[in-house]
Amino acid sequence: MPLIAKLYWLLLNGAQLIITLVYSAFWISVALLVRVLTGSARVPLRMARWIWAPLLIHGAPARFEVRGLERVDFSQPCVLVANHQSMIDVPALFLAVPVPLRFMLKSELGRMPFLGWYTRAMGMVFVNRLQPGQAQRQLQEAVELVRNGNHVVAFPEGTRSRDGQVRGFKTGAFRVAIGAAVNVIPVAISGSGKVMPPGGFHIRPGKITVEFGQPIATADLTRADRRDLADQARAAIVKMLDANSGRL
Repeated sequence: MPLIAKLYWLLLNGAQLIITLVYSAFWISVALLVRVLTGSARVPLRMARWIWAPLLIHGAPARFEVRGLERVDFSQPCVLVANHQSMIDVPALFLAVPVPLRFMLKSELGRMPFLGWYTRAMGMVFVNRLQPGQAQRQLQEAVELVRNGNHVVAFPEGTRSRDGQVRGFKTGAFRVAIGAAVNVIPVAISGSGKVMPPGGFHIRPGKITVEFGQPIATADLTRADRRDLADQARAAIVKMLDANSGRL
């Protein structure tokens, strides 16, 4: 890449980073205030879809497409599982899903300034993968959250993929779905790793597609089926990603 182009992207991404941090800090503060005033997380979570996510997606700038929304009955609670290529996957899911979302997150994120305050106030699910006993209790809390009518989303790869390949799925989110006897919704996110690659803040224009797959029922499953369920969801996501790559 020519030097002038490198300088251009360096300056542009630097400005985007500052805007993103300031914008996010402001709206997190507003969301926390609304949470206190209303006593509910519903409106602050909707604000993430209405206000925060659109700027991050369209300000990238990224073209955005949602497919398969008609396959899912969002009037019923469910567990959504998605592949993970980029930090921009989070606003992409907030923007694509028409109901308030609670993410399953690693426990370290709950200790971060602003982000930790927000995620805890909004009732996100934290899982301490280093302490199995605590993780068991946290997953059971997630089961109760879903039973109470909430929609939970997880990235079962556990971390972002740096090469675009979908890694093996961990089974925590599937234990939650089986425990709550709700559908698992496979979600394929395409293009996010090119718009915002892992490592650093390097934004490039592109297209992000979020596709919802066919729901997978869990009503007749037991905890022993969680591995097969995870493999089934992963296979559905890989199939959608492969089909999306053929459309490019």
